[in-house]
Amino acid sequence: MARDYYGTLGVGKNATPEEIKRAYRKLARQLHPDVNPDAEAQFKEVTAAYEVLSDPKKRQVVDLGGDPLESGGRGGGGGGMGGDPFSGFGLGDIMDAFFGANSAGGGRGPRSRVQPGSDALIRLDMTLEECAAGTNRELTVDTAVLCDRCHGGGCAEGTSPITCDTCGGRGEVQSVQRSFLGQVVTARPCPVCRGFGEVIPDPCGQCGGDGRVRSRRTINVQIPPGVAEGMRVRLAGQGEVGSGGGPAGDLYVEIEEQQHDVFERDGAELHCVVRIPMTAAALGAVLPLATLDGEEELDIEPGTQPNTELLLTGRGMPRLRSNGRVDGRGDLHVHLEVVVPTKLDARQTELLRELATERGEEEPTLAHNGKSGGGLFSRLRSGRGNR
Repeated sequence: MARDYYGTLGVGKNATPEEIKRAYRKLARQLHPDVNPDAEAQFKEVTAAYEVLSDPKKRQVVDLGGDPLESGGRGGGGGGMGGDPFSGFGLGDIMDAFFGANSAGGGRGPRSRVQPGSDALIRLDMTLEECAAGTNRELTVDTAVLCDRCHGGGCAEGTSPITCDTCGGRGEVQSVQRSFLGQVVTARPCPVCRGFGEVIPDPCGQCGGDGRVRSRRTINVQIPPGVAEGMRVRLAGQGEVGSGGGPAGDLYVEIEEQQHDVFERDGAELHCVVRIPMTAAALGAVLPLATLDGEEELDIEPGTQPNTELLLTGRGMPRLRSNGRVDGRGDLHVHLEVVVPTKLDARQTELLRELATERGEEEPTLAHNGKSGGGLFSRLRSGRGNR
């Protein structure tokens, strides 16, 4: 039976490519060997399912009932007049049945044992300060690497592959079946050599003939300034080595930015909130402010109003362009929050009343559209319960 690739990822058959990608990323986070060493087999199944469903041609094979990762297609019944005429055929076999695999002179031929490797992904936690300055990190990755005993050949020392007796080195075998179309001749990958045209009689004892082994290794990665959540740094040739010693894929380092205690990031812009007492807002003050570049002096002008925003130019995050270069920096937006006291003692109350009298503010009025007027709004509280 064909494998249920949709069920492996937990998506429906009508899932969009974006939904398939999100489902894979969620499962990969849970099952990656670096996170869950006991789930390596599940991780491989999930990765295989994603590789199939993210490829439109392979997904079409699945939707037609075939299995692109199995040489024999879907398997099953006899394909005679009483059964499914295409039972046991993959998509390529169905096309061969209609158009003929050998009509253009020869079949598909043997495929190379040397296959390119897959890309690998690792996630890296970084602080806001590290994202701003860039960093050089040492990472431990678990990938397939070249077998150092057979150097990718897959054979034990002193031996070599031999021609497959079943297919004669062609890598495929033909079969004839009857269907409502008549006699159908199909060509399938040889089940003995799996389409390679040759077999390894004495496989390497270390890699079992695959030409690669899994290994944990340490690499250094340079993270440029200005990276942000979700960005990926590509390390060419640092991914999975392919079977048969094929070229390695790439390794992608995905940034996961930690939330900062003070600053909130919006691209290259930084925002923070500074709370000041109403006396400092009225009289003005100079306050120290810790930024990514060190301590800065924040100049509070006399008469500063609530929700005032001060701009510190060039104190934000580096602007990282698509070419990997930094193009200037963003700004730091300081949002001032004026704090009104909630409790006053008798002396403080008396001083504020004197100030209100001095400024003629004993009877505040309601402002309409920014203009005073509209009658008495409220009176200053007196006696007990002052706040």
